[in-house]
Amino acid sequence: MERERLLIMVETAVMAAVAYVFSFIKFGALWAYGGSISLVMVPIFVLALRRGLTAGLIAGLIVGIIKVVQGGYVVHPVQLVLDYPLAYALLGTAGLFALHKTRASGKMMGLAAIGIVLASGLRFLSHFISGVVWFGAYAPEGMPVATYSALYNLSYLLPEMIISLVIMILLIKMRPQLFKVR
Repeated sequence: MERERLLIMVETAVMAAVAYVFSFIKFGALWAYGGSISLVMVPIFVLALRRGLTAGLIAGLIVGIIKVVQGGYVVHPVQLVLDYPLAYALLGTAGLFALHKTRASGKMMGLAAIGIVLASGLRFLSHFISGVVWFGAYAPEGMPVATYSALYNLSYLLPEMIISLVIMILLIKMRPQLFKVR
């Protein structure tokens, strides 16, 4: 039991570190007020789908804290929480659909897809609320703040979710044993 807990803690720390490093692998343009398309979500999803909700939440929380400490853009303490620790921790909710309980590859892919879409949607919601409350001043003249926040955040989160989903499906297809816990 203690050995298993230690193994989960080590995996969580390693995947959080890998996720942080993957946050530097960026695709496409840079967004003016934060956000980017990167591979940061992939290791968090791997851990969450392998080890479950708690490990995923903790890994995401660690990544969010590291990102803010290493130069996050902060205008208010609540915005800091919404855009960093909470947003990344919510990625761990993919762990609600942990794959170690099933053997069928097709079912694993379906569960992973549901978990990834849910977790990405929750991360979007966190960034969206932050955008509406603290970044509405950047909305173009005549555009509703909610529309601006939704479009801005979807412009990088949707492609990042799709890339993460494709990578996860490929991992499940090629290495399903990665998600089996002994």
